[in-house]
Amino acid sequence: MNASSRPDRTPNAPVKGATLHDVARVAGVSLITASRALGNPAIVSAKTRERVEQAVQATGYIPNLLAGGLKSRRSRMVAGIVPALSVSQFLPTVQTLTAALHDEGYQLLLGQTFYDAEREDEVLAAMLGRQPDGIVVMGLVRSERSRERLRATGIPVVETWDISDRPVDMVIGFSHLKVGSALAGYFLARGFRHVGIATGDDHRAMQRHAGFTAAWGSEVPTARVPAPSTLESGRRVLGELLEQHPRLQAVACSSDMLAHGVLVEARARGLRVPQDLAVSGFGNAEFAAHMVPSITTVHVDGPEIGRLAARLIVDRCRGMPADRSSFDLGFRLIERASTRADEGDAGLPPAPDVGLD
Repeated sequence: MNASSRPDRTPNAPVKGATLHDVARVAGVSLITASRALGNPAIVSAKTRERVEQAVQATGYIPNLLAGGLKSRRSRMVAGIVPALSVSQFLPTVQTLTAALHDEGYQLLLGQTFYDAEREDEVLAAMLGRQPDGIVVMGLVRSERSRERLRATGIPVVETWDISDRPVDMVIGFSHLKVGSALAGYFLARGFRHVGIATGDDHRAMQRHAGFTAAWGSEVPTARVPAPSTLESGRRVLGELLEQHPRLQAVACSSDMLAHGVLVEARARGLRVPQDLAVSGFGNAEFAAHMVPSITTVHVDGPEIGRLAARLIVDRCRGMPADRSSFDLGFRLIERASTRADEGDAGLPPAPDVGLD
């Protein structure tokens, strides 16, 4: 279309989008046929579907999925609430959740809370306003107001990466208290007595801290950083811990990213890992196995959390109730070079057998 054939409009006036009438006209079909081809393609011929799809491409038509879903009461959208997309441990869950929902004809819409309780309320309210068919939360919903609001909607809600005997609806995860306890047991079995904790200040990290100190049997020197933790904060916390405890032998970190920062700072200070300082992380981020030294960490099956969450949401949308509301997937401690001396190193005792789930 040249300039002379464009309809006149005032500057800054909104551009009118293509309508279903435009699609029908370009495809050479009736309005009802175009609607059926897009909304229920199985009942029209392949040739007609192709013509309508070509018309959609030619006109730039964007179907109004919410309006089209009013009759079925389905938006074909699932809301995902994450603390922050920069946190690597959640990415496998988000990726698998996205793929599994896509296979069932659903799209995932993400919102970030940045570990802020008030923002969590705002994000959940905004998502509910878009009438999702389900909600998946990385973590537990902390606000009682939001918990009650979610229950009142009747839509399926899956809390993940934690466990609770009082979920909003359904929960998939593991005990962070047990993770902390297992790490303390591991360091005790290795013979360490001078241990520090580097932790984020979010609820789940503090639960792991509580589990560690309870199993340790006494207070442990601790450096706390705002969540989400970063490489820079990892470098900083090692300095803080060494000031508190110059005889420090090991550091348990609340994330692999924090452990990465501790490793960098240890190298800058001339400390050998693990001979002078052992370091562990949490989350089994992809980079953890490829660091030098590789990072001892706690593995959680993030992809399985995503797959199971998608199945629970889709099944409920189809009227199939879950057989139970709580799914504890457990965890595994993966021992790597950051806490295990090579053969011939006499500075550390041999590693214990590790088998946690």
